[in-house]
Amino acid sequence: MSEGRALSLTAFLTLLLVGLMMGANHVAARVAFGSGLDVATAVAVRSGVTALVVGLLIGFGRVTLVSLSSRQRKMLLLIGCLIGLQSQCLYSSVARLPVALALLAFNTYPLFTALWDRVLYKNEPSRAMVLAMPVILMGLGLALDVLGAASGLGASTQWAQMGAGVAFALAAASSFGLALILTQHETQGLDGRWRTVFNMGTACVIALAVIGLHDGPHWPGSTAGWFGLAALSFLYGTAFTIMFTVLPKFGAASYSAIMNVEPVCALALAWLLLGQSIAPVQVLGALMPPVNIEIGNKSYDSEKDSSQSDNFVKIVEGDITQGVVDGDIYMKPSKGIIHVAYNDC
Repeated sequence: MSEGRALSLTAFLTLLLVGLMMGANHVAARVAFGSGLDVATAVAVRSGVTALVVGLLIGFGRVTLVSLSSRQRKMLLLIGCLIGLQSQCLYSSVARLPVALALLAFNTYPLFTALWDRVLYKNEPSRAMVLAMPVILMGLGLALDVLGAASGLGASTQWAQMGAGVAFALAAASSFGLALILTQHETQGLDGRWRTVFNMGTACVIALAVIGLHDGPHWPGSTAGWFGLAALSFLYGTAFTIMFTVLPKFGAASYSAIMNVEPVCALALAWLLLGQSIAPVQVLGALMPPVNIEIGNKSYDSEKDSSQSDNFVKIVEGDITQGVVDGDIYMKPSKGIIHVAYNDC
């Protein structure tokens, strides 16, 4: 894909706000799920309320619906179905995994976005995306503790516990990436608010169908659960509208990675509100570039410490195999992680 225009500061901050709101939305969803709310009911309420509110805003603002071609109408229906699928899958993942890990897995969607753009429209991914791909994959593998090392469970037990949640998150990432690319290429000229109404309306219909197949809705059983349902509806609806208004203007494949702040926000909020935590090595896995480094930390004494000391850090392809990482490991001139990662780019 071509590089496209550079993001303005306003657009950059707007996308960071979207990431924060999306992260908070999933924490609110986890609160509601813990009170008895089921995934389909959450999606139906969230999507229906969003479509209704944005529809009212369109009415008050008298936003004109442009004439759509037959292809655009079909694509809008497809995008709505993809958003419906993404919603069901992602909330299913959030219900099974710690919120931050579910979102880390889902936030591989920039890779799927670039992949769909290449497959469907023959656009080469930007240089920034190519450089980001191995970082995202290495970080995801470490964060998910794919070998079960951080948890001490072993690979088979670890995947038996989290496999379904990860699969749902990756399915959500794939469908969302495709929705972003189709939105960028197939709905040009359509106001973002109309996109939201179409997408949320379709997602609501899909969720209602799922509810019908599962013996009706299941509502929260506590006040906290109802507050969670209200919060997730407000946060998601607002963020979704902003996202599908801003992203098509700047190129989804090049800039959707900016919103990877979402799992970081979710991690902090889930720790504060839900008491969820993940191993420090998993947190670092979301941030660590795939570098190779052997270096002493601030406490390392070359005369007293051997190369096997905890004060001597070894990092192999982004995986910390030995030692205690401190500020020096990141910042040391010519040898620190930041300097080495920068030179590799």
